[in-house]
Amino acid sequence: MAAGSIRVTMEVGADGVALITIANPPVNALHPIIIAGLKDKYAEAMRRDDVEAIVLTGAGGKFCGGFDINVFTKVHQTGDVSLMPDVSLEFVSNMMEEGKKPSVAAIQGLALGGGLELTMGCHARISTPEAQLGLPELTLGIIPGFGGTQRLPRLVGLPKAIEMMLQSKFITAKEGKERGLIDALCSPDELIKTSRLWALEIANSRKPWMRSLGRTDRVGSLSEARAVLNAARQQAMKIAPNMPQHQACLDVMEEGILYGGQAGVLKEARVFKELVIAPTSKALVHVFFAQRSTTKVPGVTDVQLKPRPIRKVAVIGGGLMGSGIATSLLVSNISVVLKEVNPQFLQRGEKMIAGNLEGLVKRGSLTKDRMHKALLLLKGALDYSDFKDVDMVIEAVIEKIPLKQSIFSDIEKICPKHCILATNTSTIDLNVVGEKTNSQDRIIGAHFFSPAHIMPLLEIVRTEKTSPQAILDLVTVGKIIKKVPVVVGNCTGFAVNRTFFPYTQGSHLLVSLGIDVFRIDRVISSFGMPMGPFQLQDVAGYGVALAVKDIYSDAFGERNLESNLVDLIVKDGRQGKANGKGYYIYEKGGKPKPDPSVMHVIEEYRKQANAMPGGKPVTLSDQDILEMIFFPVVNEACRVMDENVVIRASDLDIASVLGMGFPKYRGGLVFWADTVGAPYIHSKLSKWAEIYGPFFKPSSYLEQRAKSGVPLSAPGTSEQGSARSRM
Repeated sequence: MAAGSIRVTMEVGADGVALITIANPPVNALHPIIIAGLKDKYAEAMRRDDVEAIVLTGAGGKFCGGFDINVFTKVHQTGDVSLMPDVSLEFVSNMMEEGKKPSVAAIQGLALGGGLELTMGCHARISTPEAQLGLPELTLGIIPGFGGTQRLPRLVGLPKAIEMMLQSKFITAKEGKERGLIDALCSPDELIKTSRLWALEIANSRKPWMRSLGRTDRVGSLSEARAVLNAARQQAMKIAPNMPQHQACLDVMEEGILYGGQAGVLKEARVFKELVIAPTSKALVHVFFAQRSTTKVPGVTDVQLKPRPIRKVAVIGGGLMGSGIATSLLVSNISVVLKEVNPQFLQRGEKMIAGNLEGLVKRGSLTKDRMHKALLLLKGALDYSDFKDVDMVIEAVIEKIPLKQSIFSDIEKICPKHCILATNTSTIDLNVVGEKTNSQDRIIGAHFFSPAHIMPLLEIVRTEKTSPQAILDLVTVGKIIKKVPVVVGNCTGFAVNRTFFPYTQGSHLLVSLGIDVFRIDRVISSFGMPMGPFQLQDVAGYGVALAVKDIYSDAFGERNLESNLVDLIVKDGRQGKANGKGYYIYEKGGKPKPDPSVMHVIEEYRKQANAMPGGKPVTLSDQDILEMIFFPVVNEACRVMDENVVIRASDLDIASVLGMGFPKYRGGLVFWADTVGAPYIHSKLSKWAEIYGPFFKPSSYLEQRAKSGVPLSAPGTSEQGSARSRM
């Protein structure tokens, strides 16, 4: 971005209104240059005799998308909080709100974060009806820092302000008008004119000069406010126990209610500076940027290739995965041919798609009208005759190599030459899948995560022969269907399942040593995973675990832990959530409850494993349990990075967060490992390898990083040479 395109302009009209415009494409983010410019223009407007009032707006149809997040990265790198410009007191409170000339915000497009906070420092807000308003700062581990924690409750009331801040929930300006945040709505054509007239009417005392910070009429009594805040605290402790910004935000709001808006603004500024350099903010800002870099693929997105339009996709297999993939495509306006082997399976697949769409309507993420339109784009098929004009095929059948090979051999003959041939396999080598075809440049992995219409990750797997065009097209489709695409190399398990194969195996090892199944799940859930490894097995079903057992054994050799726990569980008539009985009992509408009757299966497993020293359970702390499950995962991530299966370490962070539910506020797997430190992880794994065997043996990559002190996430020297993910 050229510095010249980042600017604040001011035009003074014959009516005596200074129009101050923020220009920083694409969303007019508050870069330090913009903040300095705003201070200059406001100071000039206050000085000038020909200015009676001010209208603040944004260029290009958008007001302002908030503070420039790149500045946070600089603060995190240097630890220097003084890089954050003083906006709250010096500018919003003193120059805008307490200034001697009135300001009106003219809003369209969006006013988010610091952008919305600027509007609340104005004396009125005029907006187009569809503009998006919100304070999403908590998603970055901080709180609003330009007075938002104080002004929003005074404008919309405490309950709505808490909802908007703690849930980072956006509202339209239309709702903002109903809530008291917006003073008037108008069309984009009338926006500036209406705002100018409003500003002059305030200056001429024909409309009230409202300073948000001084208002108390929307906050309610002290006892009401305390009750609302206490309820919010309880809720935050439930849904965000490991995220300090939620409680901090409520503390700062309470300060303003107890001691007045000015005291609240001062506390907000202090707490904001503490949070911005805290570990949670560093982790969440890292994830924010990591997610935006996954679509940068060297040799693909930087070589002037243009994505081809993908209008029609065939999905082979209408089971859980196939129907989920089809749903994702349909809601994004892509026509789908669903192919099944017989009418019963086809009908079941179509029914599942309809059910998925109805579920999205219930969740509020799809309108009924769009659901009906999506269903019109679906066509069922029992043969390949409708494949003649498809742009892409996604195969989603069971993990059987001969079946996949015969499908790819058939579709190659029928589909057009430009058609991308994708497989949703989660483990099988793509070279094996496409072995019997002559179209290896078009063969690619499109590994969705279940349920495919909800889970946001799309692992795009390339082989040495996959063309850059096919990769670009699938990355583009991923973005269209609102997935986060991560391009990875071809190996057993690819990036996510390979990295996390020791996760389940480590938990089985701990059980064989006498550690309680439910204690393991509690420790892992407390760390921030959505559920523990045993509940995850119940929910995912045991079929996949059994299907990949031999594949992992062949691929990973001595570091693969042989365990027959799942075999014993299945033999006992348990199918996990599918039949309501696994490690847990599942009753409709109820929470899963530990099943005490599973203990005889676990005892049998321990007896057969014969791993307890002297036949007695080992004693481990919760931290030991956590480390013995996650450090082998980090160790495998090191191998994945060493072999250049991923383009960059941060891609593995995103894959772990979106694919496995690794806690976002810990920054992803590799980021978290770097906060723990390679030397510590290496020393622990070395110790356990001596006691428990090669499952824990440190990789050479981890060993080198531990000795050199170089972070695990730092690019390796050989990275440019042989990256499988960029082949």
